[in-house]
Amino acid sequence: SPSVILSGGNTRSSFPLIGCGQVPYFINRLLRFRQSSLLNPTPNFSFTLLLLTNAHCLVSVFVLCQKNLKASANKQQLPELQTPKPDSEDISLQEKGGAEIDLGWLPAFPHVLVASMSNFLFGYHIGVMNGPIISIARELGFEGNSLLEGLVVSIFIAGAFIGSISSGSLIDKLGCRRTLQVDTIPLILGAILSAQAHSLDEILWGRFLVGLGIGVNTVLVPIYISEVAPTKYRGSMGTLCQIGTCLGIIASLFLGIPSENDPHWWRIMLYIASIPGFIITFGMQFAVDSPRWLCKVGRLNDAKEVIRNLWGPSKVDKAIEEFQSVIRNDGGDLESRWLELLEEPHSRVALIGGALFVLQQFAGINGVLYFSSLTFQDVGIRSGALSSLYVGLTNFAGALCALFLMDKQGRQKLLIGSYLGMAISMFVAVCAISFPIDEELGHNLSILGTVLYIFSFAIGAGPVTGLIIPELSSSRTRGKIMGFSFSVHWVCNFLVGLFFLELVEKFGVGPVYASFGGVSLLAAAFAYSFIVETKGRSLEEIEMSLNPNFPVKDK
Repeated sequence: SPSVILSGGNTRSSFPLIGCGQVPYFINRLLRFRQSSLLNPTPNFSFTLLLLTNAHCLVSVFVLCQKNLKASANKQQLPELQTPKPDSEDISLQEKGGAEIDLGWLPAFPHVLVASMSNFLFGYHIGVMNGPIISIARELGFEGNSLLEGLVVSIFIAGAFIGSISSGSLIDKLGCRRTLQVDTIPLILGAILSAQAHSLDEILWGRFLVGLGIGVNTVLVPIYISEVAPTKYRGSMGTLCQIGTCLGIIASLFLGIPSENDPHWWRIMLYIASIPGFIITFGMQFAVDSPRWLCKVGRLNDAKEVIRNLWGPSKVDKAIEEFQSVIRNDGGDLESRWLELLEEPHSRVALIGGALFVLQQFAGINGVLYFSSLTFQDVGIRSGALSSLYVGLTNFAGALCALFLMDKQGRQKLLIGSYLGMAISMFVAVCAISFPIDEELGHNLSILGTVLYIFSFAIGAGPVTGLIIPELSSSRTRGKIMGFSFSVHWVCNFLVGLFFLELVEKFGVGPVYASFGGVSLLAAAFAYSFIVETKGRSLEEIEMSLNPNFPVKDK
């Protein structure tokens, strides 16, 4: 989620609550403490204490998940998921052309592109408040009040949490396409209300509505892409979520440049934030519904038409047969119940989804972003906006690499490699911070560790986490499991922001970064132990393989 540059805040220190994309704003306040001891820690036994404390709950999650999954595996050995060989149509296309030109992704691409505009809007709202928050506070009369400034940006998380929880029922009833259109209402109204705000209450309601819409979108878009994209290209198209978010952040940073000289520019930026909502509403009118949802609600002919147009005529019969097999096993009810997440096999996937987001957030992406501007300052880059732009471009470069590797290397390999890269990067940064080495070398190592960490995150931990959960989920509970998983994401996001500064102040940057590296190693081990490879398999094949309730003949 994509979606990981958000956090909560610290109400027990002099720092404000931190919310939607307030990294540069947060850094400006943090710079006042540049000379304090919290940025120059002395190595001591607190290093070990922090590692043990920070990892305790994560180890519990790991052990609990291992216990449940291993017990289930002992009951029934799941078949190995292997990538199928390309069909005759793909081979003949390559033979006739004489060169490897594969355009099988093209029919579905416009539909996926329109949906991923929601992630562009997400990224834009992450960055839109970075610079203007000071002007907003001055104009609306709460300048200097750290708590209210933090509340303006962090109320976004409260709306996103509610949106994530409610998204599952909306998807079951309306389908992804119609829900995307309905969801633009709070996004458009929230942006306009924020832009026209003349009081604190108005800006708070606007930010809350935007968060509500973003919470639904972060759940909805990965599901839509996974159900509409052809199996062969599902991973690459799923990466468009991360790419859209990166482009939105970069766009907001560029558009925010005039805010340094124009105190009223923030209103223009928030008006601009409503435009993508109108584009999504209009574009989704011409997009297709998920063929799986169409089949579930009985619109069989429409489902066949979508498959024929997007996946190819040869895929229709097999796909419909798989859809109906899953529906027969799941039952005819259109809407699932939350209590079903406590039943097998749904509970396993829900546990994996929640654990993945816990590990992702506690691996420290928010914390590294907080200190990235300070790290760039050490090598002469004084502009917070410029350092944020470097971070955004690094994130974008990693997402592009994931686009090309997702369907070639597979999800599990990218996830493991990503977390291992993040761990190594953190340990490099720890060496630069904690050990007495040449100052210039230390600064260069800090930059190297920061850039490699962000790149490693963007290539796997960011895009894979949001993609693998709907792939492992059953058709019946996909919306509910994604809603639960992302609600865990928002809670952990808030907790990291709430306690991060306090931990840094107490233990120092080095030990905190080392704990991030330790959690990253734990996440890599978790991915190796519990994530099955879904590359090249249809969602129905994955579900039938992982669900012991399916008859053997269907598998």
